[in-house]
Amino acid sequence: MELSIGKQAIVWRSVLPLWPMHDFRQAFTVLYEDNHLLLVNKKAGILVQGDKTGDVPLVEYAKEYVKQAYQKPGAVFMGLVHRIDRPVSGLVVLAKTSKALERMNKIFQTREVRKTYWAVVEGVPAEAEGTLIQWLKKDEQKNKTTVFSREIEGALRSELSYRLLRIMEGKSLLEVQPLTGRPHQIRAQLASLKCPIVGDLKYGASKAMPDASIMLHARAIRFVHPVKKEEIYQEAPVPAQGLWQSFTN
Repeated sequence: MELSIGKQAIVWRSVLPLWPMHDFRQAFTVLYEDNHLLLVNKKAGILVQGDKTGDVPLVEYAKEYVKQAYQKPGAVFMGLVHRIDRPVSGLVVLAKTSKALERMNKIFQTREVRKTYWAVVEGVPAEAEGTLIQWLKKDEQKNKTTVFSREIEGALRSELSYRLLRIMEGKSLLEVQPLTGRPHQIRAQLASLKCPIVGDLKYGASKAMPDASIMLHARAIRFVHPVKKEEIYQEAPVPAQGLWQSFTN
């Protein structure tokens, strides 16, 4: 994988991998696991699902983890329950059986799940906490989402709540809870507050991060286990990167 960083765009190009093809330790750490589910803390820069770059996605790394951890020689099932963007770090839920995948899909579709993100943004929002209800429309060719204040054709109603946790050197740490799951929702809606996520050039950040990540982290998730019927709450530690550590220590 090779990345090019410019003022207007970040382009990922597929070349020879920088790590062994299926060295899962480069992609994630395990947060929770049982016979049905695998919850991992994805590293920024790792694809969740395969795309045209040809880079190894999280699902394949997870399959390799199961093969190595449990010495399984044959095919391994691994279902992707939801996605987070490539430059985003944090918690991702995977299903180890088709039954668990079907049930988790229903939990997400009916919004019986509570997701929490942390974001470090440029500037300080005018209000310390609030709820944003807007309409988002994604341009698939440009891979960018536009925010509208009213309903328009082709745009989807999108809602999130946020609260300010800390201010430091002109940047803010926000806790964000999306109530809908639209493409680039948090990135676009926070940018609409004139508070783009640090490193997110696509939505107005002043400069890129050296590793092309953005400072958005899937921090926590809460849901009822689809088989055990007990509540699962899991947090994902933030990256061991300077600015994250400065905000959270």
